[in-house]
Amino acid sequence: MAQPELKRELANRHVQLIAIGGTIGTGLFLGSGKAIQQAGPSIMLTYIIVGIAVFFVMRALGELLLSKAGYQSFTDIAEDYLGSRAAFITGWTYWFCWIMTAMADVIAVGVYVQYWFDIPQWVPAIFCLIILLGLNLLTVKNFGELEFWFALIKVITILALIGIGVILLIMGFKTDAGSVTIRNLWEHGGVFPNGISGFLFSFQMVVFAYVGVELVGVSAAETANPEKNIPSAINKIPLRILFFYVGALFVLLCINPWTELSPAESPFVKTFTLVGIPVAAGIINFVVLTSAASACNSGMFSTSRILYNLSKKNQASSHFAKLNKNHVPGNSLFISTLVISVGALLSKLIPEQAFGIVTTISAICFIWVWGVVLVCHIKYKKTRPELQAKSKFKAPFTPFVNYVVLALFAAILIIMLFASETRPALLFTPLWFVLLFMLYPNRSKREKSSKISA
Repeated sequence: MAQPELKRELANRHVQLIAIGGTIGTGLFLGSGKAIQQAGPSIMLTYIIVGIAVFFVMRALGELLLSKAGYQSFTDIAEDYLGSRAAFITGWTYWFCWIMTAMADVIAVGVYVQYWFDIPQWVPAIFCLIILLGLNLLTVKNFGELEFWFALIKVITILALIGIGVILLIMGFKTDAGSVTIRNLWEHGGVFPNGISGFLFSFQMVVFAYVGVELVGVSAAETANPEKNIPSAINKIPLRILFFYVGALFVLLCINPWTELSPAESPFVKTFTLVGIPVAAGIINFVVLTSAASACNSGMFSTSRILYNLSKKNQASSHFAKLNKNHVPGNSLFISTLVISVGALLSKLIPEQAFGIVTTISAICFIWVWGVVLVCHIKYKKTRPELQAKSKFKAPFTPFVNYVVLALFAAILIIMLFASETRPALLFTPLWFVLLFMLYPNRSKREKSSKISA
C-alpha cells in the first residue's frame, strides 16, 4: 500500500498571509516594548538592519528550495550540502527554535488575558494550546485558514494604528504625555538615548521579532504551485518590514515619548490607552492576543512538520512519520504540543523572567538555522553552478552578502554575551548543540546494529 503523504492544500492567499503572519508576531506586539526601552527611537534602525539581513536569508532559502523538486524543507537542503549530521542538528534545532517561540507565545497569551481577568498566566495558556491542537489535527487547510484570518486581523490593526496615528499627528493631538509630534523621536534624550550600548542590546529582541519569516520554506511541501507562490511571498518581505514594523513603530513613538512605554506591556495597547480610547485599547489587546495565538499556531505547525521530516529521514522515531486520516502528522503534533506546554509551567514558576529567557534561546537558535541556510547557499553556488545558472529566482549580491549577514549574526551573538539578561541563555544554548552532536553517532550505531541483526 502506498504511504499517505502531506497534502498540497495551501493556496496562494494562505502562503501570502503565512508570510505576513511570520513577520508580525509577539516580538512586535509585546517584545517591542522591551526593545524600545533599550534603544529608544533608534529601535527603528535596528528593525531595518535585521529586516534586510532576514530578507537576504529568505532569498537564499527561496533559491535553494526551488533549485530541486525534492526539497521539502531546509533540513533537506542542509543534508544535501552539509551532510546528514548537519541536517540532524539543524532539523532538531529548528524544532527547538519553534518550541521556544511557541512557549513565548503561550506565555504572552497569559499576559494579555490578565488585561481583563485576574487569573494565573498558565490557565489561558493551556486553554489556548488545547484549542489549537484540536484545530491542527483536522487538515493543513485548517492551519492555512487560521493563519489567513489571524494575519488579516493583524494587518487591519496595524493599518488602523498607522491611519489613526497619522491623523493625530496632523491634528497635533494632546495626550496625558504631551502632544503627538514627530519631535518625540529626538526630544527625550535623542535618537540614541541610552547610547550605542542600548541600541546594540536591542538586537536580541528584534531578531526574535522576525522569527517565523522562514515558515514559507517549511510550508513548501504543502504549498500548491511553490514555483509561483514562494517567490511572490519572499519578494514582498522588504515592503512589509518597512510598513508593518518601521511604520508602526514610527507612529507609536510619535504618539508616545519612548519614556512612557513599559517593557512589561504591549506598546500598542498602551498607545490607545494614552490617547484616551479605553474601548479601543481593549480591542487592541484582543488583537495582540490573537497574534500570540497565531504565532503559537505557527509553532505547532512547524514543529510537527519538522518532526515528520526528521522521522522520514530516520533521524527521529518512526512514530512521528505517521499521518492521521486527514494527512496530518498527529503524533508529531501531540508531542510538540506537550513540550510547548512547558511554557505554561514556566509562566507559573517564573512569570517575570519566563518571556525573556525563552525569547533569547529562540533568537540564538534561529540565528543558527538562518546561518545554515546562508552557508548552504554559498556551497550551492560553488558546487552546483549548473543549477545556479538555470535558477529563475537568483538571490542578489551573493556570495558577498551571505558573508556580510553571517558576520552580522556573529556580532549579535557577541553582543548577547555582554548583556546580563541574555548572557545566561547564550551560555546555556551551546549545551543543546553538544547534546545533538553526541546523540547523532549513537543513533547511527543503533541503526547499523539493527540492520546487522536483521
